[in-house]
Amino acid sequence: MINRYTRPEMGQLWSDENKYQSWLEVEILAVEAWAELGEIPQEDAQAIRQRAKFDVNRILAIEAETKHDVVAFTRCVSESLGEEKKWVHYGLTSTDVVDTAYGYQLKQVNDLLRQDLDDFLAILKKQALKYKNTLCMGRTHGVHAEPTTFGLKVARWYSEFKRHRERFEHAAKGVEAGKISGAVGTFANVPTQVEAYVCEHLGIRAQEISTQVLPRDLHAEYISVLALIATGVENMATEIRHLQKSEVREVEEYFAAGQKGSSAMPHKRNPIGSENVTGLARVIRGHVVTAMEDVSLWHERDISHSSAERIILPDTTILVDYILHRFGNILANLTVFPENMKRNMQATHNLIFSQRVLLKLIDAGLSREAAYDLVQPLTAKSWDQGLDFKDLVENNAEIRQSLDQAAIDDAFDPAYHLRRVDEIYARLGLA
Repeated sequence: MINRYTRPEMGQLWSDENKYQSWLEVEILAVEAWAELGEIPQEDAQAIRQRAKFDVNRILAIEAETKHDVVAFTRCVSESLGEEKKWVHYGLTSTDVVDTAYGYQLKQVNDLLRQDLDDFLAILKKQALKYKNTLCMGRTHGVHAEPTTFGLKVARWYSEFKRHRERFEHAAKGVEAGKISGAVGTFANVPTQVEAYVCEHLGIRAQEISTQVLPRDLHAEYISVLALIATGVENMATEIRHLQKSEVREVEEYFAAGQKGSSAMPHKRNPIGSENVTGLARVIRGHVVTAMEDVSLWHERDISHSSAERIILPDTTILVDYILHRFGNILANLTVFPENMKRNMQATHNLIFSQRVLLKLIDAGLSREAAYDLVQPLTAKSWDQGLDFKDLVENNAEIRQSLDQAAIDDAFDPAYHLRRVDEIYARLGLA
């Protein structure tokens, strides 16, 4: 992933240095497991733990000749050791190291993403509570529907991301796994105890059955969940972009002193952060296709998944980390305009209370059909002529036969739409 979208903390976890350090830890733990079983001398295992090291440039130089990265790695490590080097990679196949190290790296990555998600949820909770009763226009099909609150919008996002957090935990546990089962998964040349020892010390689970590789449905699920998270961010970003339109202007991304919105138009304040994460979410969703394709491997393995995973695993996790931080900052510093929200609610001349009038008439004894046929022509007149719907209701003789002024005033009271907000928040555990 390009540096522009890579936070240093996440970038370090996917560095060559950390990758080879993870490989080395797997190799050393495997040696120690053999020693625990009494199969190799303890002093050799201790020497390997103390002396084994690698050099990234040296690995790359050897790989240029061998055309095999794991062989290059083990040869580089062996150069730092004496006679005990013969135990490095003993009984293992390349993917015993690579896949187990992937599981260990992903555990580190997931710990960072877990914190990202928890921080993001905290921001959503804070904003949902802050704007709990801030009335705004609810829209369906892009058209004014009925009043809602800006807090309820954010509360829905909070609920969605609670689900994402649960999904992530399940998917993360799936890929935080290792396998040291040999060339075709039979443990023919390495006992199960070695796998158990290595995985336990790395803090990952041992996959119950494998081939030469871990099953890739685990990684497909993981990438899919990350794509859902990115799409959830895009869902919010799309709302912010719509609400920041000049003719709406109910919210606005924070615009810093000295920030520029356009090279040509000095007045411009664009929702560039929301647009940015929208684009990155598209990239992440594209990786789901690749992850799904990687599930189907030949027999006990082929290497077709490897080149793809070298791209999609780092890039997807790096981008999710980036967009959670960037959009979390947007939400935390979002400028909200309650007065503009009220202004927009009034733009459709009180038509947004048509259902309340309809229900009042039904409560007064009219059939639903009769009430609907009485109200709809008034809404059409309001739409077409720009007349105030409440005035039309108040001056309609048929309606006044069923509703007095107090009932009409009650039907047009925006506060009515707040009456169950507390109940909704309680269901979400928001307090």
